[in-house]
Amino acid sequence: MTKENPQMPTDPGAPENNDEQYISPDQAESLADEAAESEALEADEDPLSVAVDEDIDDVVTEETEPDADGDGAVSDVELQLAERTEDLQRVSAEYANYRRRTERERTQIAEQSKASVLTQMIPLLDDLDLAKQHGDLNEGPLKAFADKFRALLDTQKVAPFGAEGEDFDPEIHEAVQDLSTGDSKVIGTVLRQGYRVGDRLVRNAMVIIADAAGTGTDEAN
Repeated sequence: MTKENPQMPTDPGAPENNDEQYISPDQAESLADEAAESEALEADEDPLSVAVDEDIDDVVTEETEPDADGDGAVSDVELQLAERTEDLQRVSAEYANYRRRTERERTQIAEQSKASVLTQMIPLLDDLDLAKQHGDLNEGPLKAFADKFRALLDTQKVAPFGAEGEDFDPEIHEAVQDLSTGDSKVIGTVLRQGYRVGDRLVRNAMVIIADAAGTGTDEAN
């Protein structure tokens, strides 16, 4: 009688004896049961967490999805679009205000510069007025120069003011003497004409104040 070798398999050709990774049907069924139990435990481990996650998903969906059903709800995307639109409108308005302010300041600077230059030319007009009083501008080259010079200043809106008989205005007239006796004060004598450049006052008129025509005589009588 032959004794069997305990280290030798009874069926050397069977798969479980030749393949180390071989899994028998019983082992596969057992592993499947263990995996199902593990998955069930994980699903039942924290039901509150699962519920919270679902609520969060619902909130995010409600806030981020556009109002496709037209129920009047405003989505987060629409809110962001409204905010960006408002920011763009505010920036556009600020830029428009900045541009208008810059143009206004540029115009003011140009007018101030022009008025400064023209103001320096006014003493030449005073000299021409004196020359006219002495009869030096009746004819000749000096008269031609005076006419051209005054025409040039006229195009730059340089206008004189202050004439005898005009009402006295302390805002634009500088009185060096007051010979009036009544309340109606007018310019009696013009010592120096005043000038404007456009609407800008560049020099006051220097005058002597007198009574309006007939005022002093009526009060004296």
